Amino acid sequence: MLTPCAYEIEVRALVAHGQWPAGASSELRAHVATCRACGDLALVADAFQRARTATIAAARPGPAGVLWWRAQLRRRNVAVERLTRPILGAQIFALAFTLVVGVGFLVFEALRSDAWRTWLQQLPQSAVAHWDEFRATGAIDPSWGLLVVFPTIATLLLLGAVAVYMATDRQ
Repeated sequence: MLTPCAYEIEVRALVAHGQWPAGASSELRAHVATCRACGDLALVADAFQRARTATIAAARPGPAGVLWWRAQLRRRNVAVERLTRPILGAQIFALAFTLVVGVGFLVFEALRSDAWRTWLQQLPQSAVAHWDEFRATGAIDPSWGLLVVFPTIATLLLLGAVAVYMATDRQ
């Protein structure tokens, strides 16, 4: 079994040229059916040939126009992303600036006006009293204006932040 088969070189050449088994003689095919070394060689080489053919068929890139269009689309998307980075930074800056100005205004008014401080300190007690009055009469006291304004502003700020997030969200 250490000596190679005399037909092995011929079988290897036919397989390498892709002519196995169609280009083989009937005598060679009969030999391959009986010789274990030649049979294994033909079987393995045929499997590799089929795998190579399938891989080459699957790797076809497609028409050049489609590849060019995809490259243009990718380049355009990169350019758009590069342009939106400063816009996102400006939006974050505007949001931070708005929040700082709003908090600064509230602090300034609270320090400048005793009416604000008094109102803020009495807010929990007056809220309970107004709630009891509302439950009893069903009417809202006009002094509740700020209790309605603050949640409204907070809701608008929250909705604005959500709108900014949705506008800059990448999909």
